[in-house]
Amino acid sequence: MDRDLGVALGFWGLGALAVVAAFGIILTQNLLHAVLLLILSFVAMAGLYLTLSADFVAVEQVLIYAGAVGVLIIFAIMLTPTSSRINADTVFFGPGLILGGLVAVVMGYVAFKTPWDTVEGGGFDSTVAAIGDGLTNRWALPFEIASVLLIAAMIGAIVLVRADVPGQVLHPEGGVADEPAMEIAEPRVEGDRALVTSGRTDA
Repeated sequence: MDRDLGVALGFWGLGALAVVAAFGIILTQNLLHAVLLLILSFVAMAGLYLTLSADFVAVEQVLIYAGAVGVLIIFAIMLTPTSSRINADTVFFGPGLILGGLVAVVMGYVAFKTPWDTVEGGGFDSTVAAIGDGLTNRWALPFEIASVLLIAAMIGAIVLVRADVPGQVLHPEGGVADEPAMEIAEPRVEGDRALVTSGRTDA
């Protein structure tokens, strides 16, 4: 009985932590803080999987999402200009918040109103064998498709940090500035002397 109470308290506590971290991602203005809160939400989700006896999925949640994806996003942010690290408000903030609220309400309604089938039993001692068999047989193709997510995230990070846009250069203090016009020297002859004056031409 004490064990069931502890699992229930852990489940609701970790669920509340994941929700609070998700709201923090929306409200914070610092992009780096948003990523750290995202990693905290991933770790809380891993704890939820543990309370549901899904130990293998919990470990994968920490290794792939909290570890690989989180660190990859942090590297992408740290390699971009300083001015691009502000999680500024946009015109889509309000509609996105409303849409997210509607999705949460619908999911909550479905979760509480659906007559879920339950099976009496002690559960699995370990889910590694069952999940390993599923990944190599029935769910092999979805598992391989999911791995494309990491490749897409890596390519996106490389594209973000590249600064090879024609006509633009990175500003030393952060941001992208227009490339200044090149200055060349044009000779001008006066009498028997050649004077060099500074002229400008478009790049």
